[in-house]
Amino acid sequence: MASYLYRFGKTAFRRRRLVLALWLAILFVAGAGAAALSGPTSNSFSIPGTEAQRALDLLKTKMPEAAADGATARVVFKAPGHQKVAKAPVEKTVGELKRLDKVATVADPFHDQLVSKDGTIAFSQVTYKVQSGELTNADRDALKHAATAAKDAGMTVEFGGDAMQEAAGVSPTEAIGVGVAGLVLALTFGSLVAAGLPLLNALLGVGIALAAITAASGFTKIGSSTPILALMLGLAVAIDYALFIVSRHRKELLEGREPEEAAGRALGTAGSAVVFAGLTVIIALAGLSIAGIPTLTEMGFAASFAVVVGVLVALTLAPALLGFAGRKVLGKAGDKTRKRALNPTPEMPRWISAITRRPLAALRAATALLGSAGRKLLGKAGDKSPKRTPNPAPLSQRWISAITRRPLAALLSATALLGLIALPALNLRLGISGDEIKSTHTTERRAYDLLAEGFGPGFNGPLLLVVEGHNAEDTAQGFAKRATTFDDVAAVTPPTPAKTSDTAVFTVVPKSGPSARATTDLVKHLRHTAPAGTMVTGSTAVGIDISAKLGGALPPYLALVVGLAFVLLMLVFRSLLVPLKAALGFLLTMAATFGVAVAVFQWGWLKDLFGVPVAGPIQSLTPIFLVGVVFGLAMDYQVFLVTPMREEYVHGAAPKRAIEAGFQHGARVVVAAALIMIAVFAGFISSHDPMIKLLGFAMAVGVFFDAFVVRMTIVPAALALLGKRAWSLPGRLDRLLPDVDVEGAKLSTELDGQTAKEPAHA
Repeated sequence: MASYLYRFGKTAFRRRRLVLALWLAILFVAGAGAAALSGPTSNSFSIPGTEAQRALDLLKTKMPEAAADGATARVVFKAPGHQKVAKAPVEKTVGELKRLDKVATVADPFHDQLVSKDGTIAFSQVTYKVQSGELTNADRDALKHAATAAKDAGMTVEFGGDAMQEAAGVSPTEAIGVGVAGLVLALTFGSLVAAGLPLLNALLGVGIALAAITAASGFTKIGSSTPILALMLGLAVAIDYALFIVSRHRKELLEGREPEEAAGRALGTAGSAVVFAGLTVIIALAGLSIAGIPTLTEMGFAASFAVVVGVLVALTLAPALLGFAGRKVLGKAGDKTRKRALNPTPEMPRWISAITRRPLAALRAATALLGSAGRKLLGKAGDKSPKRTPNPAPLSQRWISAITRRPLAALLSATALLGLIALPALNLRLGISGDEIKSTHTTERRAYDLLAEGFGPGFNGPLLLVVEGHNAEDTAQGFAKRATTFDDVAAVTPPTPAKTSDTAVFTVVPKSGPSARATTDLVKHLRHTAPAGTMVTGSTAVGIDISAKLGGALPPYLALVVGLAFVLLMLVFRSLLVPLKAALGFLLTMAATFGVAVAVFQWGWLKDLFGVPVAGPIQSLTPIFLVGVVFGLAMDYQVFLVTPMREEYVHGAAPKRAIEAGFQHGARVVVAAALIMIAVFAGFISSHDPMIKLLGFAMAVGVFFDAFVVRMTIVPAALALLGKRAWSLPGRLDRLLPDVDVEGAKLSTELDGQTAKEPAHA
């Protein structure tokens, strides 16, 4: 692979105009497709095989007029002061609501007994013929305008329900992450040209991916959060992958190679690592389909598509843009170093020429020589002199030296720290939260609070019971009467039979809110005690079923992605212990990440700092999606940090020296990559979509723990303890596995050998 990518990199460098033109053409075609073919996004969940979904499917057939899976809106009226709700303006509003386009049914508060006991609050339930994703802003504006008569009468009118949910979008504050990424790149490279190349790669790649996903929405249902997740992940990995290639290209240039040759070698080495790192992310995301939830499958495939585009852009456009940049990618300091190395004066002695060719190596040698001489001259006092040296070693060198000196202490300390942070995860509670977790500045949250004040929190999430079979109405009436005696039941409506008389429905209103544990227990009790043919559905039951299904899917999903990634990492590092250590480190990362997420979003610690309006259960989709994303990114850092260590070991360095040298090669770039990821993900914490906010926060925290605690502390400490055993592979397995040469050792040996022979033929 390394040899193929080497040749491909040189070709892309030479034919840079053609490569750039092709990618711009793809962007134009994708954009045109998005403009012509895009369809509405959806906020609904489909969970085939669950009781709640079977009940909804049955109602579509038996009672289509109920529009059970249609969007719903709650229009809540509150009289001024302690007055009672006026009947005339409310009924006028109901009449206006019934005339709205796409509306199926509208409940009359006075006819359907939807007025609070003190008469100060009333509400009307509006059911639409279509799902919430098919409602436009004009539909929502019309809903609000219909309440003009009630507002003119002095009443407070608020609107809730999933009909009010707008499609998630990108806010200006999320662009801050891109700005921070640019700053990190500029500080890392010391060159605006070099910093701009990864950003250009990422913007083009994400533009193509989002345009293609938008075009696909014209043929299949796309969740409103899906494009944002694809943007979040695609942007982060595209910047990082281009960063690794540009960094290796600069290294090759500083070693005296021509730009075209440097681009080829950069793609043959860093490009190989990008391919395998990208594969781990793609496997993790595509594996989300194992949960059997279409929404999650769609999110996984869309995000993995964005990663595929990011990898392809990095492997093709990055070397092409490097061709346009030339030596400007080094910046002024790098350019001067290059000139001094290639143009020594004629009278320059060989030893000076050698120093200018390899200044860092000469500086280390001189420092070691002076240090040795100083210790001999100063005796014991000289041993203390390094502590007072005005030019200390780089932070990465001091960090890795401290770890390799005391690997067991570093390993135990870092593990204990993550374990302590992970403790809140023991109380993890999953659920599908609604309007109750939104800001009090929104009409949805105010409507929720008014309903809870007038009728109890359970009215915000009623349960719909569907009875099927002979004598369905009698069965429903009998069970409805029993349900009134259950704990946590506030009200039960009379059953309504279908026209075919073999189906009936009735509503059970809990005393507790939709996301409360007591409501979950009530759903379980209803299902356990219900007569045959009775099913519980509604938005609350759907959320409970999603949580249960995702909880059951998580173990096999983990086994799948960890198993496949283990095989890939075994190919990359030709070791059993390195992939095993990578997987165990990831489990620590996830435990600590869930611990922080529970503390902030479920317990409410520091929630105001992160803009979390109300603490509540963790969104059900978060754990499995977070596992997929963070696992892929964790394996990225594993590949990019440990590959240089293996390269040093393969070239003959002792295990400890290989760890230290490889760490210093990879640490700076991995730190930059992690900071970029954190910045991009943290930019989404400001999103108004609760799941996007939570995912942005959790992924930023997960990347921080994995990059700085696991990969840069636990991994080198474990490698130092294992010594040569870390890089060993059983003989039979070693012969069976193909040698993919990800670190490009064979390529470097081959090319360096060719370079050494060239003067002999001159």
